[in-house]
Amino acid sequence: MSNDTNVDDPPEDASDAAPDEDGREQPPERQGDRPPLEDEGDRGDDLDEPIDGFDPSSDEDDDLETVEDLGSTVEVDPGVEVDEEIAEDDLLGGLKIDSTEDIEVPDRLVDQVIGQDEARDIIIKAAKQRRHVMMIGSPGTGKSMLAKAMSQLLPKEDLQDVLVYHNPDDGNEPKVRTVPAGKGEQIIDAHKEEARKRNQMRSILMWIIIAIVIGYAILTGPILLGILAAGIIWLIFRYTSRGSDAMVPNMIVNNGDQRVAPFEDATGAHAGALLGDVRHDPFQSGGMETPSHDRVEPGAIHKSNKGVLFVDEINTLDIRTQQKLMTAIQEGEFAITGQSERSSGAMVQTEPVPCDFIMVAAGNLDAMENMHPALRNRIKGYGYEVYMDDTIEDTPEMRRKYARFIAQEVERDGRLPHFTDDAVEELILEAKRRSGRKNHLTLHFRSLGGLVRVAGDIARAEDRDRTTREDVLQAKQRSRSIEQQLADDYIERRKDYELQVNEGGVEGRVNGLAVMGEDSGIMLPVMAEIAPAQGGGQVIATGKLQEMAEESVQNVSAIIKKFSDVDLSEKDIHIQFVQAGQQGVDGDSASITVATAVISALENIPVDQSVAMTGSLSVRGDVLPVGGVTHKIEAAAKAGCTKVIIPQANEQDVMIEDEYEDMIEIIPCSNISEVLDVALMGEPKKDSLVDRLKSITGTAFDQGTVGSAGGSNPSPQ
Repeated sequence: MSNDTNVDDPPEDASDAAPDEDGREQPPERQGDRPPLEDEGDRGDDLDEPIDGFDPSSDEDDDLETVEDLGSTVEVDPGVEVDEEIAEDDLLGGLKIDSTEDIEVPDRLVDQVIGQDEARDIIIKAAKQRRHVMMIGSPGTGKSMLAKAMSQLLPKEDLQDVLVYHNPDDGNEPKVRTVPAGKGEQIIDAHKEEARKRNQMRSILMWIIIAIVIGYAILTGPILLGILAAGIIWLIFRYTSRGSDAMVPNMIVNNGDQRVAPFEDATGAHAGALLGDVRHDPFQSGGMETPSHDRVEPGAIHKSNKGVLFVDEINTLDIRTQQKLMTAIQEGEFAITGQSERSSGAMVQTEPVPCDFIMVAAGNLDAMENMHPALRNRIKGYGYEVYMDDTIEDTPEMRRKYARFIAQEVERDGRLPHFTDDAVEELILEAKRRSGRKNHLTLHFRSLGGLVRVAGDIARAEDRDRTTREDVLQAKQRSRSIEQQLADDYIERRKDYELQVNEGGVEGRVNGLAVMGEDSGIMLPVMAEIAPAQGGGQVIATGKLQEMAEESVQNVSAIIKKFSDVDLSEKDIHIQFVQAGQQGVDGDSASITVATAVISALENIPVDQSVAMTGSLSVRGDVLPVGGVTHKIEAAAKAGCTKVIIPQANEQDVMIEDEYEDMIEIIPCSNISEVLDVALMGEPKKDSLVDRLKSITGTAFDQGTVGSAGGSNPSPQ
């Protein structure tokens, strides 16, 4: 394989093309069969000239392509007035706008990235130094956008076209040649023109010979014999004419019209689409076969030569494909062969094809588990690993960038009406709420962008030129996740069958709270019953509990054994998660619910059914933080509860919708005694129980264990 910089350059080895004495360019290792390139002498120096009005040396393009000029700080509001005095408290960060139409959107993708400053800086450095990158994080946080932005930062001057030629010595090993981008089409056109002229001359010669043969047969004797001879001549010419067609090369990579470095998204690609393939030929003889070089198909690794190869969910590639991908990264070239052993293409293997790409691998946290260790090591050893943030601190600058994000989505879609200032404010409030953390904004822009599009569609359906706050509120209802729709449906069905209790007092029954998916909550009752043991006492929990939930039940039993006066060796404690469903229960956020239900059943003290609760519990009685408190509180309000108990450490994470604020009272608790004080009914017995529990576990509470618990990782349940 040769790497030519000009089609007029003399070959450097036997595999290069060489002109014969007629000025024709020869195929690799063969003289006399390659057609001349028309006007090569005039066009060979045009590689540095502007193409279709594109001048790589212009000042404007230098501004767009120079990596050194990039930085982490992006002007998000050029030409828009910012009131710094109110910026801190203003949802728009002080922006003085009537709609998103007033916000200027940057041209480069790298400048449109919001919130992922570390990842953005790494992408810029990696583009400059040509390093590989692996990005790990939740879906919708900007991984693919950063990969595309990287391709815009790479230079395009050294892009190449890749041609595959017939090998006269071995048809199953086609020759490969690279030429500067744009030259490939010239070579193909020249070969096709030469082949057309050859076929035309052969056709004229054939008809002349046929005419002579038939004329001779008419004059001298049997006409039938002359017709038969003419037919044989026609077949001979037709069969041999395919040889000249086979000399036309196959351009498998065409970068002639490419204005930036190539970007190939190979997410979920099978082996052939990623590594290249050779098509099966059903006619393999008799002059009807397709030349092997014409059946060669490039893979994403070849199309991304001098550019970026992006593979999301990298762990979904099988191990053999990952091994070959690692070889391509290491060698910078990879031969194309048939991927199916049953195909005739499996017999074909080209010379190595250039694949000098920058690898950008992406995935969720589980992607690292099934990723080939050697492939990850190569990316890490010759590049960067970066974790994508899920949230970012809420600052006036970030709120202004969120306003710009909405403007970007409107411009990218091209059909949405611009958003009014109050609609932008509502979307920023939603971004706060979806973050699940106080003073933070979510970085899950894909789902937030979906909300933008739904709101815009509503405004457009009503033929309005602006999207308003009412449209956003309506969109929030319409764009509920499947999990949220199911949760709402469950709540309604439980009301029909009176499975939901939200008033009065019941012994051993507590309204627990859980999350479905990522953005929906549901009320999950827990019941406890104490029965005489047939053997040794044990704790029996049902409801398809997962491992973490089972461990939390064991932790609860430690607290019960510590304070209870009842001999538990003679009792069985039965715990039921009512209607937990096929997916069961996971996580430990039902710990205080289980503890309250068991204690209520042991002491025969009713639980207030207007109270719902969520929280993890340590073996010393501390209430630890959990995840999804906002969605759980809203679920409790929908179910008709008037109070909800949450961990005190989660108090800062509560961001419920305005409609629920007057429906439910939020009570933060730091230990189990505070939980029981709120949840249990029957003052004399309850007060005695709470006092006794405090006297036993008070030392642990006084030492401030709750403060340390605040740093625990929230449960996903």
